[in-house]
Amino acid sequence: MNSKRLVLAITTILVGMAVNIFAGESPVYFGTYTDAKSKGIYVSQFDSTTGRLSAPELAAETKNPTFLAVHPSGRYLYAANEVNDASAVSAFAIDAKSGKLTLLNQQTFSGSGACHISVDATGKCLLVANYNSGSIAALPIHDDGSLGEPKTMIQHTGSGANPARQAGPHAHFILPSPDNRFALNCDLGLDKIFVYRLDADAAKLSPGDPPFATVAPGFGPRHLTFSPDGKFVYVINEMASTINAFAYDKKNATMTEVQTISTLPENFSGNNTAAEIAMHPSGKFLYASNRGHDSIASFAVNKKSGKLTFIEHQSTQGRTPRHFAIDLTGHWLFAENQASDSVVIFAINSHTGKLKPTGQSLSIGSPVCAVFVNKK
Repeated sequence: MNSKRLVLAITTILVGMAVNIFAGESPVYFGTYTDAKSKGIYVSQFDSTTGRLSAPELAAETKNPTFLAVHPSGRYLYAANEVNDASAVSAFAIDAKSGKLTLLNQQTFSGSGACHISVDATGKCLLVANYNSGSIAALPIHDDGSLGEPKTMIQHTGSGANPARQAGPHAHFILPSPDNRFALNCDLGLDKIFVYRLDADAAKLSPGDPPFATVAPGFGPRHLTFSPDGKFVYVINEMASTINAFAYDKKNATMTEVQTISTLPENFSGNNTAAEIAMHPSGKFLYASNRGHDSIASFAVNKKSGKLTFIEHQSTQGRTPRHFAIDLTGHWLFAENQASDSVVIFAINSHTGKLKPTGQSLSIGSPVCAVFVNKK
């Protein structure tokens, strides 16, 4: 067997092992905007072998849990409570059998419009981005999963090119780097991706050097994702409906742009805002959602150059897909259609990256986030 075939064989075995680890039934949680149709966080049991889902049940009643994050242990779940008068985040314990959630505590602090959260790789720190106030925070996670008061709070200042959308800062996303040494923060109002050094043990953030990367004026960076090898970062721009591919130097978290590509068809002339972006676990494909065109755009990833090649647009069969999520096996994609109160499930072709509707969907009021939990 030649070297290329050997590498391919080993890769196939490793991917198969990973799929087996995550295969089987486990809970998937849905965050929502609460209104007459929704009371909080919902849970379904998902069989990743067959793609079948149980009917959603209310897992916890809480105000506007619009973004969720799971602790690395799989025992705790965190919610950003998107309210206007404060920054609020909640911690829950997960019942391994029923999937129901028990509130551990909630922290409220200065800032407003908490819209994105993430947990560092050690499970010691929760990072928070506040859209309305344009600020970020880091909170310690205690041994019992509960949240301490913020140890770091940083207020951004400035404005962007679009006075209607960028009159001030709007922190929209924050995520630890793959090596857990940095945190990257998209600020839609400033057209910047801020870089902070992360001390998870102390829940401390400090400016990186360089302190940020930029996108074109008026683009409005919203979310980002890393390639599995950590060599590239992909930023989705809400206002421009584009993706920026950056080469990533992990030494100082330096980002160098290698490509800008649209998330829309060339002939599309309607209103659109891009929303979510996610890398397939294999690193072969990248996906992005469009609100207006109401689609998922699929791209092939060149692992050497980091550049993207368009594959297809797939309708989400609903309106306003603010978020979507790929399950832990990489076989399924869940599109949450906020404006049509539906979650639509697609099968992912592991060879082509294309999406195929499974005919299965869930009815949930204003769904805007989905996270999967691996039972450990």
